[in-house]
Amino acid sequence: MKAIAIYALCLCLSATALMPADLGLTGYSADAARAERDWEVKLRAIPDTANLRTYMQRLSARPHHVGSPYDKDNAEWLLAKLKEFGLDAKIETFDVLFPTPKQRALELVGPTKFAARLEEPAVSADATSSQHDEQLPTYNAYSIDGDVTAPLVYVNYGAPADYDELDRLGISVKGAIVIARYGQTWRGIKPKVAAEHGAVGCLIYSDPRDDGYAVGDVFPAGPMRPKDGVQRGSVMDMPLYPGDPLTPGVGATKDAKRLPVEGAPTLTKIPVMPISYSDAQPLLAALEGRVVPDTWRGALPISYHVGPGPARVHLKLAFNWDLKPLYDVIARIPGSSYPDEWILRGNHHDAWVNGAEDPVSGAVALLEEARAFGILLKQGWKPKRTIVLCLWDGEEPGLLGSTEWAEAHDEELARVAAVYINSDSNGRGIFQAEGSHTLERFVNSVTKDVEDPESKVPVATRLRDFRLAGLPESATPQERQELRARPDLRIDALGSGSDYTAFLDHLGIASMNIGFGGEDRGGIYHSIYDDFYWYTHFSDTTFVYGRALAQVAGTAVMRLADAELLPLDFQDFTETIGRYVQEVEKLARDKRDQIIERNRQIDDGVFAAIDDPRNPKLPPKKENVPPILNFAPLENGLAALQHVTELYDHALAHASDNGAAALARASLRDVNRRLILVERALTSQDGLPNRQWFRHQIYAPGFYTGYGVKTLPAVRESLEQKQWKLAEEQIARVGKVLENAGEAIQGATSALAQATR
Repeated sequence: MKAIAIYALCLCLSATALMPADLGLTGYSADAARAERDWEVKLRAIPDTANLRTYMQRLSARPHHVGSPYDKDNAEWLLAKLKEFGLDAKIETFDVLFPTPKQRALELVGPTKFAARLEEPAVSADATSSQHDEQLPTYNAYSIDGDVTAPLVYVNYGAPADYDELDRLGISVKGAIVIARYGQTWRGIKPKVAAEHGAVGCLIYSDPRDDGYAVGDVFPAGPMRPKDGVQRGSVMDMPLYPGDPLTPGVGATKDAKRLPVEGAPTLTKIPVMPISYSDAQPLLAALEGRVVPDTWRGALPISYHVGPGPARVHLKLAFNWDLKPLYDVIARIPGSSYPDEWILRGNHHDAWVNGAEDPVSGAVALLEEARAFGILLKQGWKPKRTIVLCLWDGEEPGLLGSTEWAEAHDEELARVAAVYINSDSNGRGIFQAEGSHTLERFVNSVTKDVEDPESKVPVATRLRDFRLAGLPESATPQERQELRARPDLRIDALGSGSDYTAFLDHLGIASMNIGFGGEDRGGIYHSIYDDFYWYTHFSDTTFVYGRALAQVAGTAVMRLADAELLPLDFQDFTETIGRYVQEVEKLARDKRDQIIERNRQIDDGVFAAIDDPRNPKLPPKKENVPPILNFAPLENGLAALQHVTELYDHALAHASDNGAAALARASLRDVNRRLILVERALTSQDGLPNRQWFRHQIYAPGFYTGYGVKTLPAVRESLEQKQWKLAEEQIARVGKVLENAGEAIQGATSALAQATR
């Protein structure tokens, strides 16, 4: 690294900052910041709660799942609205595999008889709940066909740790149908882990302890899940890759080369179906065997037993394995100075049924942002960068619309995409943000300028107060002090579960996922009761938080699009990477110490032989003690990041206001291009071990968490799986990625210093 040369260039610069203290807009000269703030004030005054309500009532009026008539109708209506707002918009279509049920049956065949209802009844007060002819039945998309009869075993949440507990109890699920409750881990992990342990079928039910009567009044008297409510959802193995199962890595256009259905690796290995707690109770009540551990007990009025037996269950599923059309609605506002740098903003429009909360509450905010942009364009506003507004189809089955669009446009996006901002559902409560830590400081700056509609203080202030109030008694003085004094509130990392996945995890585009919520907990997720009636009675009933989302997201998009220099920050990013490195080093030490201690206890006779009916008196086995891993590559990569981050901040602080205004457009473009490449540098074309589609080496969904993030995933997961040789390889590989990111920041620093000499 040419650190000395860069430092010398930085010393030659004027002391007037590009980030003036009175305005606090990183990437703006003083004059540009004043103009920007004027435009932002105008933008935040435009979103209207009455419009949000009207949009939602229209979009959620009928079921609009992938392939349904109203899904297409909604897409065409959204297109017409965007054009009405004066924006250049179009629909892009893709053809994807989307199975729908043609046969579903579940019955208890012994020791007593019971046939599951498998239906959600209409509620008289809720008009759209009666649209049965248009509603998708209760099912899990991308389950395979199956017809199995087997003993039933209760597996709690069906997470890997639950199977460890079953092993300790000497209980096998081989040849059984498992029943797991929703929660803790993503639904697609439940059949995946069950199949790995030899199960032949999987049922997933919603226990009232998690989102039913144990939490609050059930719908329609309250917001929680009624006894016959069912959570639909995809069980595609998305930790391998999201999107169309038949076209991994390429857009699902009409002429795309497709895998045969039977060869698609993201389909489940066993049949799986969701059920209500009304249908689950007779099945669980028929189980005998061990009483479950305390943490496994739900809220049904029964004794929870693990099984197996005497309950035997028959599960039969068959699906129509058809291709269905997707309708992505895309609008563009061309950039005046940097048209080849894009700020993308997205939310999906498809739903499992009527989907007022998920996704319409987020989509209507994006639509009001689009209206606001249209008004400002007529008033003379001209964004420097191109803004791309995206209303995705097919998110619910597996991020289909966004993934296929990103894969179809991957070469173009690799050149031009600067930032992607996503939302999904939105409700009453606290602002939430997760994303690339190069955007942590930026999103903090935006939320300081938007008023929370309930407390009338800045969104950032309410969030800080909320976090302080929620600190547990066990919080350390250092944790409390950081929350009070750290200038930027931390944002969580992104795993998967919404439309940012292809942009961040596959293409290396800095991304954020934002929204409000937390005060409107409900149990209608992915059911027929997620509709306009529920939302206007139990969530953001006056749509003030929908307006707040439009204000936050609209401000963020505008501020990114108008900046002279992209407001990416590397201080918070580098500090966060340092925390991740410390975590994996501690994980390696802890794993090694645990193995050594367990082996010692075995030698001392602490562990008795396990009484296992499959293998009576099975003696405990000692494990090989892992090597002491060399984390120097990670530490060296981190040190390089820390060094170049200091240099970049120095160059930024010494860029003069006059110099910034006089920058040649080509020179500034070079600086911004290099800033965009920093996130790209965090990816590897080889991807993660055993899942090449996921290229980002800092953030990824966990292989056994589904949605939940694993940071430094290649290193962390190899340690968790006790794959020591792989861990050593990945430490070196990720260390190199950190060095690459440092070189990208160094390139941006050199370009900035040269441009402002």
